[in-house]
Amino acid sequence: MALRIPRIHFYEIDDQPWFPSFLREKVQACLTLLWIKRFPPFQSSSPATIIVKTLQSLLGPSIKDYTFIDFCSGAGGPTAQFEREINKALELESIQKYHERNGETRPATRRKDANKTNGTSTTTSNSDDNNDPSVDFILTDIHPHIPSWRLACSHSPHLHYVPHPIDASAAPRSLLSQIQTSTPIPHRKPFRLFSLAFHHFSDPLARAVLKDTLLTSSGFAIFELQSRKLGSLFTILLLGPLLWGVSWYYFWGDWVHLFWTYVFPVAPGVVVLDGLVSCLRTRDRGEILRLMDEVEGVDADWRVGWRFESGRGRHTWPFGEATWFVGIKDG
Repeated sequence: MALRIPRIHFYEIDDQPWFPSFLREKVQACLTLLWIKRFPPFQSSSPATIIVKTLQSLLGPSIKDYTFIDFCSGAGGPTAQFEREINKALELESIQKYHERNGETRPATRRKDANKTNGTSTTTSNSDDNNDPSVDFILTDIHPHIPSWRLACSHSPHLHYVPHPIDASAAPRSLLSQIQTSTPIPHRKPFRLFSLAFHHFSDPLARAVLKDTLLTSSGFAIFELQSRKLGSLFTILLLGPLLWGVSWYYFWGDWVHLFWTYVFPVAPGVVVLDGLVSCLRTRDRGEILRLMDEVEGVDADWRVGWRFESGRGRHTWPFGEATWFVGIKDG
């Protein structure tokens, strides 16, 4: 049941400058956990996997034409999971096509080789096709989380980060040349990701972000794990007990995190309180389109050449839903 109220831009604790950065890191670690883990029997797959399937469905074979730039990455969120699942699927597809071209019927296989020089792992196939089908993902934020990003990027040659602040409303045109990586990235079209991020923007800032996106990108996707529905509010309330029950397992050894979960439950408390506010902040398709219509400094016929898709899908039984709004530019 939808709440018949307008969008309300209340303040979230995690956004406030007075909120200690070390506590912000713990809250964002909780959000990353909720993105990438599956908690049965209430979830058949993780929210990140649901989003990956959505991107694969909407972009189809053209998914290989893009470099995905994640704005407001926080501690990393689901981006590393996106990269792993999408590139695994692309690689298996490439191997399967190679076998079909050569009249082979054995199943596609993957092989991982350790890179002894930089500690990362690279994936190779039993194909002699030199065209790497993988796509690249880039982490950015106005407040970069370098240690978390460096660790995440060490596990894949296709996950990168920009080590200095990036403003989503004024992204530098030379963004791809500023990536922290030792390997070149193929020239592909930029596709912006806003994962559990767009609701943080006030209307003026959201218009500025959309303007910059429409002028400089070939696609974008806004993903949220909440909405302005009573069921979504109920789901958020359950996150407190969930985090209380699983944090000892997932954060064992991080005694600071466990202290601020079990002694002073600030981390799960902020996740719940900010989550409730996030529900009230979340925009629907019509509200996003209205913001784009209000953007100044773009052609009046800016919609020509763009197509927009939106939808929702359950990530947690019975009421938890992911929502998405995706824009794709032709050509």
